[in-house]
Amino acid sequence: MARQSALARRSASVPDKVWGVAAPRIAVGPSASEYLSKAIVTKAIADGGGQPVGADEAADGLVWLSPRDIDGLRGTLAATSSIRWVQLPFAGVENMAAAGVFDPQWTWTCAKGAYAEPVAEHALMLALAGLRLLRKRITARTWGEQAGLSLYDEPVAILGGGGIAASLLALLAPLRVRATVVRRSPEPLAGAVRTVPQDMLHEALSDARCVFLALALTPQTERIIGAGELAVMSAESWLVNVARGRHVDTDALVAALAGGDIGGAALDVTDPEPLPDGHPLWTQERCIITPHSADTQEMVDRMLAARIRENVTRFAEGQPLLGLIDPAAGY
Repeated sequence: MARQSALARRSASVPDKVWGVAAPRIAVGPSASEYLSKAIVTKAIADGGGQPVGADEAADGLVWLSPRDIDGLRGTLAATSSIRWVQLPFAGVENMAAAGVFDPQWTWTCAKGAYAEPVAEHALMLALAGLRLLRKRITARTWGEQAGLSLYDEPVAILGGGGIAASLLALLAPLRVRATVVRRSPEPLAGAVRTVPQDMLHEALSDARCVFLALALTPQTERIIGAGELAVMSAESWLVNVARGRHVDTDALVAALAGGDIGGAALDVTDPEPLPDGHPLWTQERCIITPHSADTQEMVDRMLAARIRENVTRFAEGQPLLGLIDPAAGY
C-alpha cells in the first residue's frame, strides 16, 4: 500500500491528460518483443476492460514492447493519429529520452515502480551479503577469522526517490536504519529521516554504512558516483547499485576497491554491461556482481501485465495513470 501511495503521488506530480474511454482500443507493437509475449499483453488489456486492436484500427492507446525499436515506435505514432497514450514496458527510459521520443502531445507511461519490490529486495540482499562478507565465506575452504558488519541502527544513503527507494525504505524499517534520501524533488519520502538535494550528496555519503543507487539515469545523474564521491565514503561503506551501470565511474570504482577506500561494491548493473570476462571487478574479493537479475523475466511477466491491466482500467475510467513520464525531466 505504501508503494502504491508513493506511485500515486508521483503520478499526480506530472501533468496528465485524463481520458475516459469506454472499452478503449489498445494496440500492441512491435510484432516481436523481448519483454513480454503479445498473448500476455492482450489478456492484460482485456482484463483491464480494453479491446486489443491493431495500430491501424483507430487505436486509443499503444503498448510498445521494444526499447530498441525507436524508429518503429515513431512510425506507428505517425501513422495512427488516434493514439493518445503510450505505455512502455521498462522502468529506465533514458535511451528514448535521449532520442527525443517523448513528445508531450501524447501521454507517456512506463513501468517505473512496477518492479520496485523485487528490485528493493535484491538491493537489501546485496547489501547484507556484502556487509557479512559472504563472497569470501562462500568460497572459503578454511575456518578463517570472524568478520562482518551489521546494518541495524546505521546510517544509509539512498540516491533516488521513486518506487524502488520507497520499497527499500519499507524493507529497511525493521533494521532501524537512519536513511538519507538524495533526490531531485524536495518532497520527503516516508521512512527517511531526511531528504536532501543532489548538491548535498557528499554530506549524505560521508557516514553511510551502505549507499544504494536507485535513481533514473539522466545526463545529470550519469557518473554520479565517481572518484570524488568514493573518496568521501568511509572505508567500511558498501556501494549497492540496482539502477544503471553508468551511474558509476567503473575505473574509479576499481581503483577505490583496490586501494581499500570503501568496504565493497555489490552491483546488479555495470558499465559496460555485460561486464566482460577478465574484468578486474570479477576477481575483486570485495565485489559482488549479479547479472542484472534484480527483476527476472518471470517477475517481469507478472508485474508488467499487472501494470498494463491497471493502466488500461484507469484510462477507461478517466483516472490518473501510473508510471507517468515527465517529458521535460526525461523519466
